Amino acid sequence: MSAHTTGPNGLVPVHIAVQDSAQMDEPDPEANDYVRDLFAASAKYAGISWTEQGAEPRWLDMDTSTCAAAINPSHFSGHGADEFDRFLPGAALRGEPALIIATMGTADDDNDRVRSVFGRPGGRVDFRHFTGAIVGERLLAGAEVSLCPGLDAADRDLGLRLLNRPADAPWWAMTLQASALESPRGTAVHEPEGELVPILVDSLGEPVVARWTSGDGQQIWYVIPDGVDWNQVVDWLVQRALREHVPAALRRVRSRHHVDSALETLAETQARRALEELERRYLEDKARLEGELQRARQEAEPVRAGLLYGSGSELEDAVAVVLRAAGFAVTDLDEELGGTLSADLLAVLNGSTCLVEVKAAAGAAGEKLISQLQRHLEKWPQLRPGQPVTCAALIVNHQHRLNSAERPAEVYQRRVVDALPFPVIASGDLFRWWRTQDWSAVQAAALGQAHSGGERDEPPAGGREIPAVGRKRWLPWGNGGTA
Repeated sequence: MSAHTTGPNGLVPVHIAVQDSAQMDEPDPEANDYVRDLFAASAKYAGISWTEQGAEPRWLDMDTSTCAAAINPSHFSGHGADEFDRFLPGAALRGEPALIIATMGTADDDNDRVRSVFGRPGGRVDFRHFTGAIVGERLLAGAEVSLCPGLDAADRDLGLRLLNRPADAPWWAMTLQASALESPRGTAVHEPEGELVPILVDSLGEPVVARWTSGDGQQIWYVIPDGVDWNQVVDWLVQRALREHVPAALRRVRSRHHVDSALETLAETQARRALEELERRYLEDKARLEGELQRARQEAEPVRAGLLYGSGSELEDAVAVVLRAAGFAVTDLDEELGGTLSADLLAVLNGSTCLVEVKAAAGAAGEKLISQLQRHLEKWPQLRPGQPVTCAALIVNHQHRLNSAERPAEVYQRRVVDALPFPVIASGDLFRWWRTQDWSAVQAAALGQAHSGGERDEPPAGGREIPAVGRKRWLPWGNGGTA
């Protein structure tokens, strides 16, 4: 191994367990697989602007004891084990954690031979001197990933950079797995050590980018998917990760990305502290707002799903939530009276008592739904002779197998609705009013009033008001009587 010593030059030494591709001749087409695989492994890092990013690469056969970090170190003899074994004690001797970046998987499915160069499968990352491993399962194309809440500044920055990968870039769902060690006495299973902290997760909450820290804090591994922009990663390593985890490494080389706070001018100190305070407030506000958003979505989703795509009790519960939010006192009649003796809900507001039938139709709504509410109206005086209804409403989630934007606006053609003594309301309209908190529109629709807010007309003698949307209608029923 050749010696490599320099004085402070502003560049942070970083170990990469491959040969420098600039010192390698591109293999001819007739070269064996091993030679071509070695070149391909090195070529992954050929485009890194090391000096511009503030780093100095230490390849295979170079001294790694003073390196501040390592990229894809190897456990295998002849392929980086010696360099890895100098890097780790070097960091420990300085009292610094060993900062390591490892890639999960192989972006090019046809390039499995490259994995054999390092002697490990592409979907696995093994630790040095600790039990356990991180294993990955490649996700299907188009998998959605998101940033975890509550991350520190360095982890969040890495997550945001990797979120900007191309849409077709691969991801691997990661899990921490126990180690199985075979011996003449049998197989011994050792539980994984350390802690795996997700940074980016898939739609099921499985980490696709993560930070693993050993129990003693001596090793910090960032596990990222293969197929990344290495200039972005090295830039993050120098400017964010080292500043967070190994700031002394920046001081030793007098990196332009780090100035010792004891040597700052007053203006530098004030600006840095203001920036740190801004970042602190941002993270606190972001965490608070993310919590508020999560709580709001948890409250909204049952109502949204019920009104737009629900049927049965799911739809009835959602309608009840909206009516209560609009100021109605709502009774679940199925629960109170049992079975289907009456309509689904009774809604009371300012002296108006409304019988509400809630129905769903996968296709076009049939007129049978109308007759069901009419029968309930006729039967109501027998069920509750002391509580006459003053109005009724039929709420229908029609064509609910279609996307809500593709459904016809009206449940029935207007010529059918005009002949009815009660309004027919699309649950999609109810959703729209609930979403925008237009409670007066909900009240007007349920009570069969025009959405105006003017004074209501008095009903004629001997009749009870059951208005239709947009105009008044009078149903000639006496108290406790039938039609």
